[in-house]
Amino acid sequence: MKKIVILSTALLMSTALLFTSCKKVKDDSNSSTTENTQESKIQSDDQANVAGVMDEATTDASTSVENVIAVTGDNIVNHFLSPCNSTITYDTLNAVRTLTITYNGANCAGTFTRTGSITISIPAGDKWKNAGAKLTISYNALKFTRIATQKSITVNGSEVVTNVTGGLLYQLSTIGTITHTITSAGMTITFDDGTQRSWQVAKKRVFTYSGGVVISTSGTHTDGSTTGISEWGTNRLGNPFVTEIVDPLVIRQDCAFRLTSGHVKHSRLIRTVDVVFGLDANGNPTSCPGAGYYYMKLTWVNVLGATTTVILPY
Repeated sequence: MKKIVILSTALLMSTALLFTSCKKVKDDSNSSTTENTQESKIQSDDQANVAGVMDEATTDASTSVENVIAVTGDNIVNHFLSPCNSTITYDTLNAVRTLTITYNGANCAGTFTRTGSITISIPAGDKWKNAGAKLTISYNALKFTRIATQKSITVNGSEVVTNVTGGLLYQLSTIGTITHTITSAGMTITFDDGTQRSWQVAKKRVFTYSGGVVISTSGTHTDGSTTGISEWGTNRLGNPFVTEIVDPLVIRQDCAFRLTSGHVKHSRLIRTVDVVFGLDANGNPTSCPGAGYYYMKLTWVNVLGATTTVILPY
């Protein structure tokens, strides 16, 4: 059976919204529009970074448990390497099986450092390979610091990952499709300016195999007429927000595990912001750029009724 290497999700999408000076901006300069622009960028940046680092931790958890027979119920282990600069401890003798991953250093991609830990737990009678099995992942002051900017995010709280279809990721090339859902009633996010907010999460991640691993993420929460919501809560400015995944966020192994396409919408802000991924510098869809940049396009209607467009590399 062919083995599959699942790389850290930080390499996948957590760098998706690191704003740099290399950008195209069409905007007006009055103070109201500037306020719109500031919140639009801050919320887009924060949501992508929080989602990215949590997805990486979730991937670390999902791959690490596959190395433990007492958790998976499978008879083959050691499919995946441990996360870089981490120590894993196990308790597989009690009524609840636990793994604790303690981080102390850079991730494998070298994009950020991590301190703190996550604890993964599953009842002893449950096996992760079975459909409907659930992992509870507790975040214990897990702090991510972006190496390029030295900006940090600290995450506390817990989420539940459900193996909807059953199956293990190392079997993906033969199984064809594996689906996980991720839910949280309240993650506490502390930003580097000291603000602290509670976010809720509801996602579906579908793993397929096409020239390598393909991961498609969509939102599963509905609020009124808004569907496909992946995160919601209050942003660092104290304003409520909802993030809707309009088109699935797609990550491909054959493009170095990069975010190759997708469309999200941030609403209930001063202005609704659309963000489209997988573009070239002119804002057009493009194929895998190799070592070069993908670009994303942010658009919203400003206070003057004009459409504001920002194109940024990621």
